[in-house]
Amino acid sequence: MSRRLKRGDKIVVATHNAGKLREIRALVEPYGIEAVSAAEFGLAAPEETETTFEGNALIKARAAAQQARLPALADDSGLSVDAIGGAPGVYTADWAETPAGRDFGLAMRRLHSELQAAGAAEPWAARFNSALAVAWPDGEEIVFLGQVEGRISWPPRGDQGFGYDPVFVRAGETETFGEMSADRKQADDHRSDAFAKLSAAILEEETE
Repeated sequence: MSRRLKRGDKIVVATHNAGKLREIRALVEPYGIEAVSAAEFGLAAPEETETTFEGNALIKARAAAQQARLPALADDSGLSVDAIGGAPGVYTADWAETPAGRDFGLAMRRLHSELQAAGAAEPWAARFNSALAVAWPDGEEIVFLGQVEGRISWPPRGDQGFGYDPVFVRAGETETFGEMSADRKQADDHRSDAFAKLSAAILEEETE
């Protein structure tokens, strides 16, 4: 059985993404766990050199755990679109990189251009993937995988989420993630799917 995180523990969330930090904090706080971001610790983001979400999540969790000397939780997530060979995949954030920082409007336009260039007919089947890795300073680690199926919608709609949320419609829905409230989106998304597995394995049950 894996080591457990208990109420009152502090963890470092290995991200500099404010939207991702908000989502993870909302997931762990009901369990009485304090989540502090890598940015608050002044930790540098390690280079993500793996070709899987699991591998990159582990890189980030290991680095944060070693530097902060605390348990670390890292998410590596991304969008995979069938009509363009599963891209952008692990390069989801890279598509948004510019000299001035990340621009997801640019990334979404590139995604649409790639679909157009491929001559792909709608519906454009896609899924969001998440790998949640937990690492401890002594080297113990574990990874949980989550996924949500859906499709790409164009043009982008909504400003409630982050990243590619305005172009992703979950299966069975008509609104994009960008149009949904945070509570509604997180009730059944890729990160909550992975977190449900994580919580069952290593978190103490919630108490009133």
